[in-house]
Parts: sequence; structure tokens; C-alpha cells
Amino acid sequence: QLKQQRDKLKQYQKRITQQLEREREIARQLLRDGRKERAKLLLKKKRYREQLLDKTENQITSLETMVQSIEFTQIEMKVIEGLKIGNECLNKMHQVMSIEEVERILDETQEAVDYQRQIDELLAGSFTQEDEDAILEELDAITQEQLELPEVPSEPLPEKIPEKVPIKARPRQAELVAAS
Repeated sequence: QLKQQRDKLKQYQKRITQQLEREREIARQLLRDGRKERAKLLLKKKRYREQLLDKTENQITSLETMVQSIEFTQIEMKVIEGLKIGNECLNKMHQVMSIEEVERILDETQEAVDYQRQIDELLAGSFTQEDEDAILEELDAITQEQLELPEVPSEPLPEKIPEKVPIKARPRQAELVAAS
């Protein structure tokens, strides 16, 4: 509604500006025609309208300032509403999880970690040196089984001389490619 009022004042301001221009032209015409008193009266009327124009400009400025203030206040209200909702949400979360509850959960977790560490230490320390040696021997035996390779001949291998195959007897590369 304030914006509508501002727009109406701007239209009024525009109308007065146009009237001032017309009255100035009429005053010039009256002076040319020798009607000085009439021109003076018209200029007084023009001066009064200029004062109205100044007042209108001040009102427009006041309205614009008020509109900006209202818009900013609306934004502030939305921010405050958001903060209020956020605080309510935090309070509900705090009711669900109290400090005592969090401490209890942390204690239980630490106890479970300590218990698992004890089990790990028992398992790691339950083997004697004999057990460790037996484990290493078994590991070596499994490794040897997997690595059994055929024996390498001790005699030197005969040298093979490549046979010379005539060029025509060699398969063409295009045929080899087509065959694959």
C-alpha cells in the first residue's frame, strides 16, 4: 500500500512538472502580449506549485525510507523466527541426549575397547616358543611344496641351427592375420 501511495505521488509530481512548463510558456506569451499583471499572477501560481513539488519530493523520500525500513524489519523477523525454530530443535535434541547418557555411552565404548585389547593380548601371548617354531616350520614346508620346480638338466643343450625356408614356403602375413 505504501508503494502504491509512492507511485501516486510520483504521478502527481510528473503532472505538476508538466503544468509548470505550460504555465511558464503561457507567462512568456502574456509578456509578449503586454499583459504583465496577468503574467505575474501566473508566475506566483507557478511558484506555489513548485513549492508543492518540493513537498511532494520530500513525501516520496519519506515513503521510500519507510518502505525500506519495513522490508528490512520483515527480513529481521524471518531471521529471528529461524533462530527460534533452531533453538527449539536444539532443546529437543538435548532432552533426548543428556550429558549423563553421552558419558555412559563413552564409558561403555571404552570398556568394550579395553576388553577386546585383553582378548588380543591373551591370543598373542598364548603361543610358546615351541608353537612359534612349529608354525614357522609348517610355513616353510608349505612354501617348498608350492615352489617345487622341475630339475634343470646339467648337460649343455645342443645348439639348434635355424633351417632356411624358401620365401614362397613361408606363410604370408595377410593369411596369418585372416586366419586369426
